[in-house]
Amino acid sequence: MSTQAPLPAKRVTNVDALASSRSYAPQSRLRKYASLGIAILLTLGLLTASVCIGVADITDTVGRGHEFTWITRIPRTVALVLAGASMAMAGLIMQLMTQNRFVEPTTVGTTEWAGLGLLLSYILLPSSGVFAKMIIAILFAFTGTMIFFAFLRKVTLKSSLIVPIVGIMFGSVISAVTTFLALKFNLMQTLGSWLAGRFTGVESGRYEPLWVVAIVAVVVVLIANRFTVAGLGKDVATNVGLNYERVVLLGVGLVSIVTGVVTVVIGALPFLGLIVPNLVSMVRGDNLRTNIPWVFITGIWIVTICDILGRVIIMPFEIPVSIVLGVVGSITFIFLLLRTRRNLVR
Repeated sequence: MSTQAPLPAKRVTNVDALASSRSYAPQSRLRKYASLGIAILLTLGLLTASVCIGVADITDTVGRGHEFTWITRIPRTVALVLAGASMAMAGLIMQLMTQNRFVEPTTVGTTEWAGLGLLLSYILLPSSGVFAKMIIAILFAFTGTMIFFAFLRKVTLKSSLIVPIVGIMFGSVISAVTTFLALKFNLMQTLGSWLAGRFTGVESGRYEPLWVVAIVAVVVVLIANRFTVAGLGKDVATNVGLNYERVVLLGVGLVSIVTGVVTVVIGALPFLGLIVPNLVSMVRGDNLRTNIPWVFITGIWIVTICDILGRVIIMPFEIPVSIVLGVVGSITFIFLLLRTRRNLVR
């Protein structure tokens, strides 16, 4: 009696089947597409409001008000879509890779490492262009995230609540180093503009690098099942034929690209990757392939609403979107911590 080894194609099918089984909220196809269509329509309405809200009257055809539509308003709205969707997606990938609900670029130091790389590019390569600064920020974000992942593998933490605390401490150390260098080289204004993530300066000719994150989003959608299965743990992923280490490395690389690009063009967007995946998974479960459209849409909603609030609260001046996101995100973070602790006690 002979035993035949399973074919590689079968193992890939097992990966896809296992990923599909992770959906905790099965829906009929009609209902699924109907709810997604309504969400898209609401998103378009919100983006239209974003285009219309501002100090300049874009309906003014006598003056130059209507020119702002194409110079700033539409580029700003496109930047909101790309940055909001991509940072929410980055948080979801990191949570799957670490199997921790509280992990995202802000809570593990990825954003701080990207900021350090950006500052060093100003110090060492002051005449470098945006592309060079993006590459340096991406490399630093990747390095910092891999260091944190290596730390998680070497040290066993008894509670998932400790992981983001350690990550925030880790990021604070990097932030302190960045601040010291900024003071030493008289670049505090540059550092301040990075910390205050905002869409005020977004205009035609300055937001185009953000299209890189759209390419990353397409890659994530194509290999979503691999990330879902990797989120079940190394043993499960290996048993169904998935190269766990390669998927984790790819995930960290994609997150680093998103974080580096958004940091250079927009600045820090704190807690966005924490809020969105948790809200979506509470309703829809943990299947990345079925959740990814909702993660994109929810990320766009949150960052756009926060940006609109920042524009209208003290109009004609603006509050940086990072401040509004920081308030909303910190409240949500505390709520999730208390909710998790209450569940653990039960």
